[in-house]
Amino acid sequence: SWGLVNDPAVYTDSTIHSGREVAVKMMDLRRQQRRELLFNEVVIMRDYQHRNVVEMFKSALVEEELWVIMEYLQGGALTNIVSETRLNEEQIATVCEAVLQALAYLHSQGVIHRDIKSDSILLTLDGRVKLSDFGFCAQISKDIPKRKSLVGTPYWMAPEVISKSPYGTEVDVWSMGIMVVEMVDGEPPYFSETPVAAMKRLRDEPAPTVRNVSQISPVLKDFLDRMLTRDPFERASATDLLEHPFLLQSGSPQCLVPLVEQYRKRMSRC
Repeated sequence: SWGLVNDPAVYTDSTIHSGREVAVKMMDLRRQQRRELLFNEVVIMRDYQHRNVVEMFKSALVEEELWVIMEYLQGGALTNIVSETRLNEEQIATVCEAVLQALAYLHSQGVIHRDIKSDSILLTLDGRVKLSDFGFCAQISKDIPKRKSLVGTPYWMAPEVISKSPYGTEVDVWSMGIMVVEMVDGEPPYFSETPVAAMKRLRDEPAPTVRNVSQISPVLKDFLDRMLTRDPFERASATDLLEHPFLLQSGSPQCLVPLVEQYRKRMSRC
């Protein structure tokens, strides 16, 4: 029996993979302008396995649809939490440490995610954090060390992406900084503006930060400033950030469980 999750194209089935509950993402190839992005997602999830990356079990072409069978994370996306609740600094550090572990691994393999935001971060019921949504990924190599495509989600885009300058893995670190702002403020900077207006400000103005700097600790402010640095050559790498003192506040996944439980209670009342 199939059970509907939150997206009409995502289902769970408790019998399809060793008795585990899984998500099945079914994507209609006829509706896709850039089909290669769908296959891109499958290849990245198949080839790059990490404890902080959503696991893919199988993929198949079924007539005109690409089916991807992956682990089902019942805790939902980080967006559901940040839009309703303010995270404390231990919780922010715990999320950041997990995402940075995934990014440091992907970047070491020459993979740029290009769409880091709270929607791309999924949680398990026991508070583990995993990176998903690999459709916008790009591979860089010695032959192609930089990319130029305008890819991503406007409010999270790094200035160099918007400027169409050649860019590398540093763009994910900027987007992660914007995601930290989401965890503090509940939304990214300039979210009340149109995507085009927000992109213009991100491209032309000094780097944004949280609305009320006095409400965050100096160590979190420094951590955020290391990511939201306009010059990509000055921006910290994911590996650098894993050594940042802010992450000393990182706790066990258990500290995120109350956030997941609050979200699930809200969902059950809907």
